[in-house]
Amino acid sequence: MIIELTRFRAGSRAALLAARPAMLADFSTDRSGFIGARLVELTGGEWLDIVEWRSAADLTASREKGANLPGIGAFFSAIDELVVSEAGVAA
Repeated sequence: MIIELTRFRAGSRAALLAARPAMLADFSTDRSGFIGARLVELTGGEWLDIVEWRSAADLTASREKGANLPGIGAFFSAIDELVVSEAGVAA
């Protein structure tokens, strides 16, 4: 399993949280190998998205699709700044 960690800043907490359910639904139907995700609210307007993938190939394919569906696009639009994105193998 691959764990993707994405830390970002969002201008509107309400917009981000409102867009989250549709993003997860789109990922579930459109992204092969998507296992699940947890969103963590940090301090200073920062967030950490922890996403589980079946394989590195699945994560790569997802990144190539980008914001191809409305729910994903709405969530990505609520993100003001990407701080860091990393991925690694779950131990």
